[in-house]
Amino acid sequence: MTSARSLLVDPESPGFYHCISRCVRRAWLCGLDPYNGTSYEHRREWVEQRLLELAEIFAVGLYAYAVMSNHVHVVVRINPGAAAAWSDEEVAARWIRLFPATVNGDVDQEACRTKEQTLLGNAERLALCRQRLGNLSWFMRSLNEPIAGEGVRSSNVA
Repeated sequence: MTSARSLLVDPESPGFYHCISRCVRRAWLCGLDPYNGTSYEHRREWVEQRLLELAEIFAVGLYAYAVMSNHVHVVVRINPGAAAAWSDEEVAARWIRLFPATVNGDVDQEACRTKEQTLLGNAERLALCRQRLGNLSWFMRSLNEPIAGEGVRSSNVA
């Protein structure tokens, strides 16, 4: 039986981790689904691009990954100390890159600037964002959530 990441990983300590994310209910991530004959091969690039983007945003070193037909393997090094060393402006910019302000599904640059300034004015919220940018669970959540919604897209969560 698996255990929750929060029980296995100390969020304050750096470390290397091999994470596996599986599809449920015989869902197919990539390749040809043998049950319905549909090809989902285009998703492989979505997953890869999302992983590379998240590695730039989070305090994470991406060492290896494999996108399989119904699961993803990721080997990362989490470094919460790196996030702690970022300036407030860097944390806000990374958070807005992760969760940009959108209008009708498109990124709104002006709204992103407003959202960033609002975040910079809220020290408590900024500290929470900094902690999350160095957290393995938030990294995996940010990988899986958009993919589960049929493709890599910006989340409306902030």
